[in-house]
Amino acid sequence: MKVMVAVASKYGATFEIAESIGGVLRERGFEVDVAAIDRVSDLNAYDSVVAGSAVYAGHWLKVAKEFLEANAESLRELPTWLFSSGPIGDPPKPEEDPVDAAPWVEIIAARDHHVFGGKLDKSRLNFGEKALVIALRAPEGDFRDWEEIRSWAPI
Repeated sequence: MKVMVAVASKYGATFEIAESIGGVLRERGFEVDVAAIDRVSDLNAYDSVVAGSAVYAGHWLKVAKEFLEANAESLRELPTWLFSSGPIGDPPKPEEDPVDAAPWVEIIAARDHHVFGGKLDKSRLNFGEKALVIALRAPEGDFRDWEEIRSWAPI
């Protein structure tokens, strides 16, 4: 079985989650491609898809939503799982699921959607992002739970 793990990651932390999921699936004997979501143009060669996005201000990245929209028909026909990365802190905030995820779970009949903790490195942010982080008093750090990520890896 061939699996595409397609991911939208702004600063690389969500891509690392995708790589971890891909590694688990390879350990299980699957052939896996992990790619930036904007580099995935054809799903015909795949038997299933895992798609994920970093979440900012409660939303998936635009490129991830564009991928889902452009590939909705194919994704409805393939076993598909979705994941989001974004909540930070202990306990993680925000507690709500990303605004964009629930409609897409329905539209493409995704088998699951899972939210993982994210990572915030303030030194990598642009001015507007830094202002938002300061206003929200968002904590800096790596809040990804690698055991949770590896245990969730679908299929």
